[in-house]
Amino acid sequence: MKPEAHQKSHYLFPGMIYTSKTPTLVCTVLGSCVSVCLWDERLKLGGINHYMLPYWNGEGLALPRYGDIAIPQLVKNLKNFGSKRRDLVAKVFGGAKLWGGHETIVSVGERNVDLAGEMLTDMVIPIVGQDTGQDTGRKIYFATDTGRVYLKRHQSYRERKALLEEQKKFQGLP
Repeated sequence: MKPEAHQKSHYLFPGMIYTSKTPTLVCTVLGSCVSVCLWDERLKLGGINHYMLPYWNGEGLALPRYGDIAIPQLVKNLKNFGSKRRDLVAKVFGGAKLWGGHETIVSVGERNVDLAGEMLTDMVIPIVGQDTGQDTGRKIYFATDTGRVYLKRHQSYRERKALLEEQKKFQGLP
């Protein structure tokens, strides 16, 4: 399925938040980072964040590159447009474990996903869609006026590794 046509499109960089009353197709690429997409069906508007780490350590600026800053800020931005928390639903994407190995270590991606679940539960915002974890990156398109998300998964770590090994064999490398 391809994203529907929108008058406006926006690329969301890591550590940023996007909210708008104008229907917009927002695109972002996720690895271990997480995006929370919030949508208000009553007002037909939404917003999205893209955070890289779960927690701000209190040093420097409190930026939305941290989930514990990005999620409440996204909710606040939508409230400023007239949304009420009870009207919001969430979709969560990303949190991949891209580097393989170290199966006993909780990855940054896992911690990012766990934080989103905990914070949204605490805020009583239901998660109605989710594609998280695994060892594959994702590219998502979020339509702020419909709440729809279009997802494309990238090659997994194992697939990339197998391809690289096959290329080495073909080239006669060890």
